[in-house]
Amino acid sequence: MSLPLEGLSAIVTGAGRGLGRAEALELARLGAAVVVNDYGQPGRDGTGRASAGPAEETVAEIRAAGGTAVAHTGDVADFQQAGALVELAVREFGKLDILVNNAGILRDRMVFSMAEDEWDSVIRVHLKGHFNTTRFAAAHWRERSKATGRPVYGRIVNTSSEAFLAGSAGQPNYAAAKGGIVGLTTSTAHALAKYGVTANAICPRARTRMTEDVFTDVPATGLDPLAPEHVAPLVGYVTAPAAGRINGQLFVVHGGMVAVVERPRVGAKFDSKQDTFTYDELDALLTAHFAERGQGETFAAVEVLGLRRE
Repeated sequence: MSLPLEGLSAIVTGAGRGLGRAEALELARLGAAVVVNDYGQPGRDGTGRASAGPAEETVAEIRAAGGTAVAHTGDVADFQQAGALVELAVREFGKLDILVNNAGILRDRMVFSMAEDEWDSVIRVHLKGHFNTTRFAAAHWRERSKATGRPVYGRIVNTSSEAFLAGSAGQPNYAAAKGGIVGLTTSTAHALAKYGVTANAICPRARTRMTEDVFTDVPATGLDPLAPEHVAPLVGYVTAPAAGRINGQLFVVHGGMVAVVERPRVGAKFDSKQDTFTYDELDALLTAHFAERGQGETFAAVEVLGLRRE
């Protein structure tokens, strides 16, 4: 019996640790040949000397389990190095079929205290890093499709966050980057659909070095409900042939739960009785509307999923 991803090749960024590592191991288990990318800096804020160690350790795990993998230790936020990453996958495996973007850093601070470099660095790694790899993978798939005159096999999974959904107060840079990733994903989904490529995003909740100060209660026994291994199966499924009709979607996933997030819907609509609104008319309509709703309803949609952060 063949494996779901047999004969396919994948790139997973940030795959030396945490979520990326679990995703790379899962794709390999399902039969994919994997390029394991990780810049290898020890600090979750993107500081420290880059190292090949984390990527090579994940590669060793995949090979020990009978899979195929190679390491790439470049910085995906660097445009040229992201291009080299895609070139490596094509050179090693003949083509690229799957791209999972996961690399990221944190530099948390309240918006009134945040320094310019704290904003720029997080946007660079998360949002630009996702764009860079997507750009080169998309070009690869478009060229292949044009050469054959038919759609190709392509899957993109991007990593957003519940910080974007719920508006994490101390993470304006991170929340903005993760919101931007959703926009990048849906735009890419529309642009590449005709070439046979799908693009989806996940908001994972997992205990990693990125969340070690948020999720502090580690269970003494049994599988941790916030283990990255709960997220990896969804990534494996969405990249498989069975998910060919799933495109432009956003999923929340953690601890045995997967939720499909709907796109924003209009909650209320008001029409002016004149050619255009006056201040007094808006005051009468909107002040009353929000007074009736109450402040507590603002996050009603995310509270259903248990996403609201205090």
